[in-house]
Amino acid sequence: MNIDLTGKVALVTGASGGIGRGVAIELARQGAKVAVNYLSSVQGAEETVAAIQAIGGEAVAIRADVTDVAQINDMVAQVEKAFGAPIDILVNNAGHLVQRLANAEMTEELYNKIMDVNMKSTVFVSKAVIPGMKKLGGGRIVNLTSIAAHNGGGPGASIYAASKAAVLSYSKGLAKELAGDGILVNAISPGFIGGTAFHATFTPDAARQATIQGIPLKREGTPEDVAGAVLYLVSELSAYLTGETIEINGGMFMR
Repeated sequence: MNIDLTGKVALVTGASGGIGRGVAIELARQGAKVAVNYLSSVQGAEETVAAIQAIGGEAVAIRADVTDVAQINDMVAQVEKAFGAPIDILVNNAGHLVQRLANAEMTEELYNKIMDVNMKSTVFVSKAVIPGMKKLGGGRIVNLTSIAAHNGGGPGASIYAASKAAVLSYSKGLAKELAGDGILVNAISPGFIGGTAFHATFTPDAARQATIQGIPLKREGTPEDVAGAVLYLVSELSAYLTGETIEINGGMFMR
């Protein structure tokens, strides 16, 4: 069975680089029309669109803060207008550690920022696309969680880990809620993925090398590794799969 997404409309949040960019490009490679969401990196978003166009795909870049409900709703309307159809595929990729900070020093402001960018964005972008998916008679939602949801995260990342655990649990509940509408909801839990701003910002090289040595496959993952799992989840290959979480970590964490 081939993965053919021709005619499908996809929205990938946080797609100006890293995992989001890798996912957006692979969706387009399989025929989907892709909306590339970004917040601050217009250059990165334009590079993602250019990469898609270079392989003959169709894409648009749309700026929106996915922690702001009004901007989320406007973004979805822009996507539907740009491609002339509702969204078939949503990949809730936008997320951020924001800052490593011990709980003893945690502020309400930082707590809200972390929860909003990881959990609130997932909830309200999903809410915004559901009516269109129901009109289509089905759809696919893929939420990005993290290995941190299982192990509590690294130093100063407990709130981030909790937000990603919330995404994982929410995905299960949403899957039950939408199953009758033909909308499948699953999650992907990446481990140590290189080529992302996350580790470039928050992981010193010594820690990176030590982590890689602890991975059974002895390498860090790539955005393309994650994109492959996304393709599976949004294709007919996964037609009987919902409410599940796929772990992509090279054997670093096994359930």
